[in-house]
Amino acid sequence: YNIWRCAVSLRENLEKLPVEHWKNERVKIKPVLTQDDLIYATYDCQLTDEQKELVNPAWFSIGRAYLCRENNYPCIIYNESDEPIGFINFSKWLAEGEAVSWSYYIDVRQQGKGYGKSAARLAIDILKAAEPGVMIKLAAETFNTKAHELYKSLGFRKLDEMDGDDYVFGL
Repeated sequence: YNIWRCAVSLRENLEKLPVEHWKNERVKIKPVLTQDDLIYATYDCQLTDEQKELVNPAWFSIGRAYLCRENNYPCIIYNESDEPIGFINFSKWLAEGEAVSWSYYIDVRQQGKGYGKSAARLAIDILKAAEPGVMIKLAAETFNTKAHELYKSLGFRKLDEMDGDDYVFGL
């Protein structure tokens, strides 16, 4: 039995969603499909040194998608002018219970403009449409209070479980 496999993959469910599910008033999300997307995600999209300690780099998520394509879906986040501004990877939550998740970041040059919260709201809408009734779980370092506050503002609650040494939030 392979824990990475499910009856219908997260990728299949995401790819079935109509295009209007992939955008809101501020941002849109598109899958990594081209060499330019790959270069943006792994090289051009930058974080502060502190932020690099808090999230998986894009190459890690893209590598995971290569090894387990059906349950990982790496994408680029774009602003309203169709400029790439960040990276997001949708994934199955493989710890305790059935759930879906995402990890993401906004390029340091685009931070502080509200794109992060808009992208998180859009990610919630996308996952709810693709996997209705399935819990969304997010993990954050215990000291990453900025992420904790963001997740709580989006309706997540801190769960009584840990992912390694990270707090887990559920919606």
